[in-house]
Amino acid sequence: MRADNRALDELRPVKIRPDYLDFADGSALIEMGKTRIVIASTIEDKVPPFLKNLGSGWITAEYSMLPRATEKRNIRERVQGRLSGRSQEIQRLIGRALRAVTDMTLLGERTVILDCDVIQADGGTRAASVTAACVALALAFKKMLDEKTIKRMPLTSLVAAVSVGMVNGEVMLDLDYSEDSSAEIDMNVVETARGQLVEVQASAEKNPFSRKELTSLLHLADKGIKELIKVEMEILKKKSIPFASIT
Repeated sequence: MRADNRALDELRPVKIRPDYLDFADGSALIEMGKTRIVIASTIEDKVPPFLKNLGSGWITAEYSMLPRATEKRNIRERVQGRLSGRSQEIQRLIGRALRAVTDMTLLGERTVILDCDVIQADGGTRAASVTAACVALALAFKKMLDEKTIKRMPLTSLVAAVSVGMVNGEVMLDLDYSEDSSAEIDMNVVETARGQLVEVQASAEKNPFSRKELTSLLHLADKGIKELIKVEMEILKKKSIPFASIT
């Protein structure tokens, strides 16, 4: 058993609250244990210069952490005058994950910006951001369908992410901060509802790891992501999201 009495293959309690913000085009609050993140989506009628006049849309993300999201206060990155390498890496990951499950031609020459703000961090913030961003994006697309801005749902599949790792020789699902900070292997997996991998980020923190250990971690991540996809589906069905083209 772990510090919070979870089994090794058990997710932290997961709650996703859709339409958390009144003014965003789509939004969600996700809670995974003590980690809490607010996602807001914004639709803009323009695309980056490299996509102009190509009839294709774009999805991008911004990620930030509030100063007291952690036990000790962090300085706001805008005060420092630059994004940290970590924040840049995470927001690129979120953008890639959502673009992988979106038909950009159905979106038209529009950009969807996903603002991901961590209000409390206890590990797994990048993975939770991907999961909640999928919900916020689906809600933004639903708004566009309702307003007849687009004719078909651009989302081709749901996507979610989870962290896995090896701590004290044990393979664990959904690491909290205390586990993540002492892990021998740290890994984040992004996967679609069809079980297709979008991204795998894995690193040995102490010693190299074997292919057998990698396979064990991937199997565990697949289990967790299937559970997260189920949570997403239940929420979006209640919001009358058209699932005909989403699996």
